[in-house]
Amino acid sequence: MGVVILLVMAAGVAAMLTRKLPTAFALVILAVVIAFVAGAPLTGKNSVVDTVLQEGAPALAATMIAIVLGSWLGKLLEETGVAATLVRKIVEFGGDRPVVVALGVLAVSALVGTVTGSAPAAMLAGLIGIPAMIAVGIPKVTAAGTILMGIAVGIPFELPLWQFFSTALELPVPTVRGFMVKLFPFALVAAVLYVVVESRRRGVEHTWSLKSAKSAQDEPRSPSRRQRLGDAPWYALLTPAVPLILALGFELAIIPSMLAGVLYALVTTTRPREMNKRLLRTLYGGFEVAAPPIALFIAIGILLAAVKLPGAVDALEPLVKAASPQNAVLFVGVFTLLVPLCLYRGPLNVFGLGAGIAGVLISTGIYPAAVVLGMATSYNQVFGVADPTSTQTVWAAQYAGVSPQQVMVRTLPYVWAVALGGLCVTAASYL
Repeated sequence: MGVVILLVMAAGVAAMLTRKLPTAFALVILAVVIAFVAGAPLTGKNSVVDTVLQEGAPALAATMIAIVLGSWLGKLLEETGVAATLVRKIVEFGGDRPVVVALGVLAVSALVGTVTGSAPAAMLAGLIGIPAMIAVGIPKVTAAGTILMGIAVGIPFELPLWQFFSTALELPVPTVRGFMVKLFPFALVAAVLYVVVESRRRGVEHTWSLKSAKSAQDEPRSPSRRQRLGDAPWYALLTPAVPLILALGFELAIIPSMLAGVLYALVTTTRPREMNKRLLRTLYGGFEVAAPPIALFIAIGILLAAVKLPGAVDALEPLVKAASPQNAVLFVGVFTLLVPLCLYRGPLNVFGLGAGIAGVLISTGIYPAAVVLGMATSYNQVFGVADPTSTQTVWAAQYAGVSPQQVMVRTLPYVWAVALGGLCVTAASYL
């Protein structure tokens, strides 16, 4: 039975890789098939209808709420000009120094990445950041990769992600937060190295003239022009840091921290008579942005419920145990070599079949939940930057005028090293 379940999972991966089915649909179908193969009844206790579908669909509800709030805050950052202002300030400060401009855009991308992930984060930082970097001579591939590497620096502090791993792996938020703090230095060092090494190795490419770049930087100095561009007040630029300070510094719960960020953004950028309209407009816009990940999290919850059924656990335990290294050194070596399996929606992508594999590893008792957390978050650093099928990678590459595969080739060595660091910390801390 275990072999049949693995074959079903392989078929699911094939359906996602070939784009025969959207990821969310494929995961739901996969969950139902696994449940039937595991001997689950149609209704009743540990059943397809009542356990897998009914209980699984809302299992990640807290994560979905956090995603909506993050998308809402992202919309506020966009509409109020906070993100654009941050990027413009960095470009003005960097002048015609390419590496300085790129490092500044990297920092803004990291801040935005703590608020919201995926394509919205790339757009918030990249709409101005990518043309600005290209204008001062940063190669196109490096410019796209800088946005993505910056978002990856912010990923360890993305509060909806904390909520997801806490709920999906049944771990307390402090445990997730603690590991993310340990993962952050690896992401930061890799991102800075990427900007410095790739900029200098490939040299300056003046695709656009410096004269045009300087003119674009000089224009906003007029107050009327600045107002038309939508520059936010200096104190509003602290908005992306507010939820993080509350959640990390004061250990406030995730949802209240994000609500505080929404309130701060509104109060510091909006006149009282316009607050109601802006609140509703950005909230509805946030729902549009949040809809795809919410659909995915519903499907992931259903898949997790299926692989945790007693029949599935009993069938998979001997197979998974035989293939899972227990020695710390072997653990790091094997799972570092398997890093490419999280690309192209592969079986180790935590926002796909990887969530089901994580559930199997925990429910069968092969690894403690903290070990699975370390594996999943380490792989997520790779997926979020180098996967040519991820929305942020596709958007950044196309906006810069290059292919997602070119971005993957340039960024993969750096994020692979981040995954290695995360796996080393995991083995040292929990094995």
